[in-house]
Amino acid sequence: MAEKRDYYQVLEVGKNASADEVKKAYRKLAIKYHPDKNPDNPEAEGKFKEATEAYEVLSDSEKRQRYDQFGHAGVEGIVGGSGFSGGFSNFEDIVGNIFGDFEDLFGFGSSRSQQGPKRGASLQYTLAITLEDVIFGKTETIEVPRHEICQECQGSGAEKGSTPQICPDCHGRGRVTSSTGFLSVSRTCPRCQGEGRVILSPCQPCHGAGLIRNVRKLKVNVPKGVDTGHKLHLRGEGEAGGLGGPPGDLYVVMQVEQHDDFYREGSDLMTVAKISFVEAALGTEIEIPTLDGTVQLKIKPGTQYGDKVRVGGKGVPYPRQNIKGDLYVHIEIGTPQRLSDKETELLTQFAQLRGESGSSPDDGQANPFSKLKDKFFSHQNK
Repeated sequence: MAEKRDYYQVLEVGKNASADEVKKAYRKLAIKYHPDKNPDNPEAEGKFKEATEAYEVLSDSEKRQRYDQFGHAGVEGIVGGSGFSGGFSNFEDIVGNIFGDFEDLFGFGSSRSQQGPKRGASLQYTLAITLEDVIFGKTETIEVPRHEICQECQGSGAEKGSTPQICPDCHGRGRVTSSTGFLSVSRTCPRCQGEGRVILSPCQPCHGAGLIRNVRKLKVNVPKGVDTGHKLHLRGEGEAGGLGGPPGDLYVVMQVEQHDDFYREGSDLMTVAKISFVEAALGTEIEIPTLDGTVQLKIKPGTQYGDKVRVGGKGVPYPRQNIKGDLYVHIEIGTPQRLSDKETELLTQFAQLRGESGSSPDDGQANPFSKLKDKFFSHQNK
């Protein structure tokens, strides 16, 4: 068995320390090493027991005198092991005399009820919207399941004509104390869950909970320009509070669905337009759809595969601003797969004029133009 340390050394005080100095030193160590603050920590529990034993002796003038004269032998059998022989019968007494107002601050040994108003939990709702909703904004009606105050008992949980009673297990304190030897641990009362009261005649609609499950319909204004992950904060639309406490909040999180023809990069939109190689070489004007009607797009002569053409102001609105991003049209050039004899003849002549070697469209060569759309939309399937 390990040799006991000197009690003065345990409490880190001198032999001439006053009773107040001993009390202050013990309070500091007890707060530091209390089991409630150090769960599953045998070392801290040992230090707590050691400090408590030292305090029991040094706080009692008679025991302290015997300890000063004879050491540990002078108090052997009256401290440690089976509990205190006098003075403080358990840790709850020590708390009442040592910790005072520190009880609630540090969360153990409290003799006060923990009942009181409790704020309701906040909720989160994911709202799926389209890219069109992002462009133009939208008002959406959503249905939110939540707990609300029971109208029958007005949240008390008790049947009409009855009231909650003081908990017989904790006598309204909200906490109960269990002792093992000289160690006492205070915990939340399991019967009343720390509220200090119990309901003997529960309200039938809410079964004593004071709350009922309901589905609340709410109108949500989707702002223009939002993106996936954007949150709308609706105060007071979460779960109902307890014992008169305020309700929680509701957070509506936006989830923008993928579009078949457009994808988004910040406040800009991307799409693909397919033209023939003749139109790409000579230039042309084509009509393309946007999310806000159609526009005429001018293709310059000599346009290359993969070039992009900017259409100003046809993108996504900037949040809380009266401006929009742009639309970028990526050009895809289509190669004819079947040529008539006349077309083949003309293209061969064209190739000879440019000093290029023509080939028959049936020679098995692969089409050099892969679909640009696959390139720009492949990320959506990742």
